[in-house]
Amino acid sequence: MSASLLTGAALLDVGVPSAWARSRPAGSAIGLSQLPTQAQDVHRRILAGGPFRYDKDGIVFGNRERALPRQPRGFYHEYTVPTPGSRTRGARRIVCGGEVVQIPETCFYTEDHYSSFKPIDPRH
Repeated sequence: MSASLLTGAALLDVGVPSAWARSRPAGSAIGLSQLPTQAQDVHRRILAGGPFRYDKDGIVFGNRERALPRQPRGFYHEYTVPTPGSRTRGARRIVCGGEVVQIPETCFYTEDHYSSFKPIDPRH
């Protein structure tokens, strides 16, 4: 059964946040297992509440580009996905949103510093 056919309660039962099914910015979803290993590690750390590698991890993401579904300020938080060989934070990020930071309703991956986002499907 596809996620779009499930109700919010059913989505939560299978570990897929209801907001993920409702909000899909341009770009097809990417399975968690399809992300770079560094992104998979950051996602695990988000769910565990850290620790994080960079001081800016967990800061509020303002969505100034309006590439993600509109939400009140403070809904989205961003996390750096390390880029092997990069001396800086690089361009890769995971942005998650929800009422409780450690229980995100939805997460997105960008590898081009917010120019595009792919919803993360945690089931795959």
